[in-house]
Amino acid sequence: MAKIKIAVLSLISAPLYFSLVILGWGSWRSYFADPARSGLVVVLVGLCIAAALTNSSGIGPGVREDKSNRWVLAPLILGGMVMPWLMAYLDRHNECVWGGEYARWIGLVICLIGGCLRLAPVFVLGRRFSGLVAIQPGHTLETGGLYKYIRHPSYLGLITCAFGWALVFRCLVPGLIMTALLLIPLVARMNSEERLLVDQFGEEYASYKKRTWRMAPWIY
Repeated sequence: MAKIKIAVLSLISAPLYFSLVILGWGSWRSYFADPARSGLVVVLVGLCIAAALTNSSGIGPGVREDKSNRWVLAPLILGGMVMPWLMAYLDRHNECVWGGEYARWIGLVICLIGGCLRLAPVFVLGRRFSGLVAIQPGHTLETGGLYKYIRHPSYLGLITCAFGWALVFRCLVPGLIMTALLLIPLVARMNSEERLLVDQFGEEYASYKKRTWRMAPWIY
């Protein structure tokens, strides 16, 4: 059932997301005149299909949830609505932009890498992954793969993907600003998750925290 819900959500969200992009750009025809911008559509569709194939719990509250952290969903959703329109608008009007076609292709590659990094942990965690800060039935602590080094690889993927998206529209400085703003609710989210995991797994998670980084080794 969760997989069906994710598939339906992807089918709805992808067209909605790109309708905001086209609204900012002005027209479908001129948007798709550029191959890198067209490639962004391919990347988004591919990521949506991959997301539909995961076995996550969707937005399942599980057996325990920190409901006080649900507020972060509002700024994340708002940012997800503003960013696609704003970046396309700035690019179309040649405002606050940087670089030429090479910047778009670099951004597309970064967006793809970030999207893969965002979804890879979802495949690893399966039913343990939720859009909410929650402990799922039979929840165990994952410490292998990417989790051997960083505790929140999916969030690293999210901000990487967001910055790459902005760069496809040559919005280097606006992209850095939006990414920095995105970190505010994400840090609050990570704080909440780690409190819940310490409470759930005790010394096992406390020890895991000591030997890992949050999102970027030697940086954060």
